[in-house]
Amino acid sequence: MLRAAIWLFIIAIIAGLFGFTGIAVASAGIAKIVFYIFLVLAVISILAHLVTGRAPRL
Repeated sequence: MLRAAIWLFIIAIIAGLFGFTGIAVASAGIAKIVFYIFLVLAVISILAHLVTGRAPRL
């Protein structure tokens, strides 16, 4: 998920450089949402590890 957020942010920067402001704003907004989802899932994973004492299965 973090990789997707980074790619969307890069797309937003490139679109902004070329003047496609609508695409840049949309891509940056989506990147922000994906990043926050990643943070929430990371915190849940860390809390699960602390409670159970083992790493989650992948």
